[in-house]
Amino acid sequence: MTNPVHPDVRVGHIHLKVADIDRAIDFYSGILGFEVQTRFGKQAAFLSAGGYHHHIGLNTWESRNGTPAPKGHTGLYHTAFLYPDRASLADALRRLVEAGVEIDGAADHGVSEAIYLRDPDGNGVELYRDRPAEDWPRLPDGSLAMYNAPLDLQLLLSEAPAV
Repeated sequence: MTNPVHPDVRVGHIHLKVADIDRAIDFYSGILGFEVQTRFGKQAAFLSAGGYHHHIGLNTWESRNGTPAPKGHTGLYHTAFLYPDRASLADALRRLVEAGVEIDGAADHGVSEAIYLRDPDGNGVELYRDRPAEDWPRLPDGSLAMYNAPLDLQLLLSEAPAV
């Protein structure tokens, strides 16, 4: 690559087409805890963590009462929400368990720990936390040696802060 993007570029937000705005808000705000920053009736809502204008946009402009995309089609694989530490990820897991949300899987990737699930519209969601970069597994040449090992959800859940 001769001209890489600036190293401070980040993914700023996601915007999802949903079938039912209230149901989507119930999931992203009521379960995951993102705060609604603004709402446009039954058409759109913008949610965030920490008062930012929005990390998540939800809309029904082209999808009201729609169905999830069928398997085998292209599209978004999942959104990923980065939690600041293991205790925050454990709190997210506690919220999911208490709400009865089905978890598709969980993995330790060496560089991160992740929980995978689906939102009410069938969109893939990853909740994860990064390990400090100095703890990332590396090969002798310095390149990353990521892996896919099971993540102990019971142990993680035991680390959730008390509410």
